[in-house]
Amino acid sequence: MQYLQARQQVLKTAQEILSARLVIGTWGNVSMRIPGEELMVITPSGMDYETLTPEDMALVDFQQELIEGPYRPSTETPMHTEIYKKRPDAGAVVHVHSPYAAAFAVAGQPIPVILEETAQAIGHPIMVAPYARCGTHQLASSAASTLGENGRAVLLSMHGLLTLGPDLKEALKVCYVAEKTAMVALLAKTLGQVPCLGEDDVKILHRKFQSYKQMKKD
Repeated sequence: MQYLQARQQVLKTAQEILSARLVIGTWGNVSMRIPGEELMVITPSGMDYETLTPEDMALVDFQQELIEGPYRPSTETPMHTEIYKKRPDAGAVVHVHSPYAAAFAVAGQPIPVILEETAQAIGHPIMVAPYARCGTHQLASSAASTLGENGRAVLLSMHGLLTLGPDLKEALKVCYVAEKTAMVALLAKTLGQVPCLGEDDVKILHRKFQSYKQMKKD
């Protein structure tokens, strides 16, 4: 079996999105790019995350061919491979159906940058990709185009949320921040108008957060 560590990380992340209620049942999917290769490890289609093992993860090439694994890869494999092809900076992709983000996806409204942590971790409003049916190449193209060259998250119309990052830890963090932002935005709307952070503030906060490091005292 190839790439055991990557398989373990993908499975661990899939189990976390389930336990965190970012997905229900077998929905959602997680993948990780194999560095230096046109390969990824991705969750299999329609399987209970709680019962899966690392061996059950699918190893797939960027032509969507199953290289190794006992089960068919996720039906959203075209979307993951399209993003990896268009975004060489993407090391991992996480797709969830979290309720607050999904509300914005259904309404066709972007999640605004209303929190400093949203500016820091994401750095842009989360736009809505035009609707296309799940698992289709049209959805893959729509998601990748809406993400563009620098986007870290995108809403899939009538569907859910997709995030990316250099690794699974970062991609998952963006999921949590996006879902919290959507929740706060909806709650704040019940109190009145919801102001957004200014574009310059968003850029500064995002830039400083990307370069922030804590140093141990000697």
